[in-house]
Amino acid sequence: MNLTIAPAGLAGSITPPPSKSQAHRLIIAAALAQGRSVLSNVAASQDVEATLGCMEQLGAEHVCSGGELTVQGMEAGAMSPLRRMAFPRLDCGESGSTLRFLIPVALAVRGGGIFSGRGRLMERPQEPYFRLFHEKGISYERKDGKLTVQGLLAPGRYALPGGVSSQFATGLLFALPLLDGDSEIVLTSALESRGYVDMTLAVLEGAGIQVEEREDGFFVPGGQRYRPRSLAVEADWSQAAFWYAAKSMGSAVEVEGMDPGSTQGDKIVMDYLAALSGPGDVELDVSGCPDLAPPLAAAAALRAGRTTRLSHAARLRIKESDRLASITQALGALGADVTEGADDLVIRGRERLAGGAAVDSANDHRIAMMAAIAATRCEAPVTVMGAGCVAKSYPGFWDDYRALGGEIREI
Repeated sequence: MNLTIAPAGLAGSITPPPSKSQAHRLIIAAALAQGRSVLSNVAASQDVEATLGCMEQLGAEHVCSGGELTVQGMEAGAMSPLRRMAFPRLDCGESGSTLRFLIPVALAVRGGGIFSGRGRLMERPQEPYFRLFHEKGISYERKDGKLTVQGLLAPGRYALPGGVSSQFATGLLFALPLLDGDSEIVLTSALESRGYVDMTLAVLEGAGIQVEEREDGFFVPGGQRYRPRSLAVEADWSQAAFWYAAKSMGSAVEVEGMDPGSTQGDKIVMDYLAALSGPGDVELDVSGCPDLAPPLAAAAALRAGRTTRLSHAARLRIKESDRLASITQALGALGADVTEGADDLVIRGRERLAGGAAVDSANDHRIAMMAAIAATRCEAPVTVMGAGCVAKSYPGFWDDYRALGGEIREI
């Protein structure tokens, strides 16, 4: 689907969709529990659907009705009979969270699994797990776009680099409590995206799982059981960031339903946009919030006469697209002054952007949404190629854009 957007500001109130990151975690905890959980305010994005499908394959059941999700847990534990069942086939779609969270969970619950995905997913690095598998005697094979893992996830010491992705730590934090002995996760370098691990720890605590944080990582007692719970998923700060960016760029948008006390790390967008609204050149470290780079880049492109550097951004290269390249190409096509570095973006702000060009979304939901927000400050219409990719995380984005007065037509 290709869409052309008229150059005009937005106005009105908007409530962003539920947090995809929190939904993943709550679904996994509910699926591992003994009993029934009810989760409300769940959005059926492609990534969330992937996690639900995988948890079904692992042994849980679920029913969706409107925005309410009922999950019947699989009663996972150290002595679970699920271990004697055939290997599950786990289609993770394009969801990196689903894949990395569930690799150790599948080993703990079923002794392994066969993982598949689409787009760039199966190319994304898994080396922190593979190094652990060599140490622990767990076999793995990457072949024909699939990853097969097999073996006994035993309690013990698990050393992880903190600078690759917090998703590896989250996967182990979900799996290790199910083992028949105690374990520790030792971080060999500083943990990036700390907010996402905080979200995981909050979900684990709510599910009755004890984790002790230590100076160099986490101690995880074994033999634990997840308990069911009922609660609502929070609104998503990473999606709200696009609307907050539009507001900072001059649109009369009011964002509603956000929890300022959330454990979502991307709530830092408020501080970063405040910095962008101030005088002078600004450097923003996005190592802990890589998903904020696209909306921040759009806002930075319209800081007339001021320069913004988005630093410590190398991890953006291993997202749904190489986001350092795709941000540069998309905003550059609209007339922005963006220089791509190995680990950063340098953006020299302008009063307005020319527009009048087609932007390749690179099949990346956040690039498509970034282009739409940038269109509010363009002189001529903007065409977004592959605009349907927003379904990965925010299926209603274009409907919400229209509701705020955006003029969009399909071509």
